[in-house]
Amino acid sequence: MLRVGVNPYGLAFHLGLQGAGGARANPRGAGIDGFIAVAQEIGARTLELHGPWLHGYSADALKALRARIEALGMTPVVGAGLPQETPERAIAAAAALGAKIVRLALTPVLCGGRAELGEKWPKRVASVRAALKRWAPAAAGQGVTLAIENHQDFRSIELVEFCEAAGANVGICFDTGNAFPVGEAPLDFARVIAAHVRHVHLKDYRVQRTGEGFRLVRCAIGDGAVPFAELAALLAQHHNNLTASLEPGALEARHVRLLRPDWWQMYPPLPAAALAACLAATQRNALPDDADYRTPWERQAGAQELIDYELAMIRRSAANMRALGLMN
Repeated sequence: MLRVGVNPYGLAFHLGLQGAGGARANPRGAGIDGFIAVAQEIGARTLELHGPWLHGYSADALKALRARIEALGMTPVVGAGLPQETPERAIAAAAALGAKIVRLALTPVLCGGRAELGEKWPKRVASVRAALKRWAPAAAGQGVTLAIENHQDFRSIELVEFCEAAGANVGICFDTGNAFPVGEAPLDFARVIAAHVRHVHLKDYRVQRTGEGFRLVRCAIGDGAVPFAELAALLAQHHNNLTASLEPGALEARHVRLLRPDWWQMYPPLPAAALAACLAATQRNALPDDADYRTPWERQAGAQELIDYELAMIRRSAANMRALGLMN
């Protein structure tokens, strides 16, 4: 049911994406060739490409990359994110590669922190809604579906509303770990969006309670709080063949401060039962309250330790998904 592969964001330091241009960047990042090598090693069937990698590619270079991906038996997906990028180039690149999906993050909000945008949030939502209506026909004309991601910013019903307003070729990229930051349990989130899902980010977290809410700590996929077997069974009721990417979380822990009253600004009311289900779901494989949650990046580790950490985690993630029967 899932064509499981990998995207670059759980390998951000190894590939040279983490802190690009900053003091702790990896100037010898492995880039797209190193990414494809990792994908081959783990037996990936989907290859989700970082859109900016493709911006400088000529038509001939895209043609060659398409042939390379096809020869490896992988299905390409192209990623883009607002507001840093507009999807026009991603749509064009996807069409040239034979990719049917452009994964699109809609806002830079993390940790459910809408309150940080204050009164700008409703304007951002209106802008996204208008943009999707504008870009959907262009994508459809290229045979491409826009898969909008729950990027720790939107609740399940809001994503469904975007899809229904924008048209049939706008669906959802379901990031399995990103239900928690908006106060929803992964299974509850999936039940609402299941029919609209077009691509999946397999992400997991170990959750650590804090005085302000909870911290989401990167872990190998299958070692944390997300119930993957149950999610796969639910999605299988609606889909026979979905692409999916392994995506360990960011190198920085995400702190969801939903016990603070101001965190709830710009959100509609949430039923108490829904929040209770979210908090109950966070207890699976929870991280002890006094555990050191820091990744090697947060501990200022050296480059080789960071690379080894990322590679070990993606390998364990693939092994865990195989053990669950979710990855060939």
